[in-house]
Amino acid sequence: MKRLIFLFSLLTALTSYQAQCQSASWTAQDRMYMLSNLTRSRDELLKEIKGLTQAQIQFREKPDRWNINEVLEHICLWEMLFAYEIHNGLAIGKQPDRMGKGMSDKDFEGFILEDKPHHALEYTKPYSYTVPRGMNTLESNREWFLKLRGESITYIRTTQDDLRAYFNSWGSLHQVFIYMYGHADRHLKQIKKIKAHPSFPKS
Repeated sequence: MKRLIFLFSLLTALTSYQAQCQSASWTAQDRMYMLSNLTRSRDELLKEIKGLTQAQIQFREKPDRWNINEVLEHICLWEMLFAYEIHNGLAIGKQPDRMGKGMSDKDFEGFILEDKPHHALEYTKPYSYTVPRGMNTLESNREWFLKLRGESITYIRTTQDDLRAYFNSWGSLHQVFIYMYGHADRHLKQIKKIKAHPSFPKS
């Protein structure tokens, strides 16, 4: 009898622990981490594109490579796509059964920041909507980016939503925001690489 009581108590404790893991919520630390990275990546990107001449904006490392203006347009297109994914995840509602499952935050960050090349068309097949057209000015792309990123920062700063309880097809909405700042960081490296090219115009 004592053995049965012990086993029952152990099972109850295990069930309670699993429930706690499943319901781990979005914390104040999560909020601060995300605010820090969304603002940092925004500010670093703005610093890199500030004061560029038209010749610098339009410079290509090779004829088939994007110029700085096109890189910024591509970032904006993905900022809009991330916003759409976040909106849809919130509209679907909480999915507590998915909490504590799937890839970790480190996995998401590791993927988006890996050195391996990512090709835009691989992630949007059969569509090409994240390939820049180069029809906008740098200033219009800058304002577009600031508007989209500003709305994300305001949302993260003020929301009471549990972003670890809402999901899209990739993961939790907290992890979608990891992709957001990580994607900007990824292309920030690309812009720096363009500017470091030996033939990059000095003015």
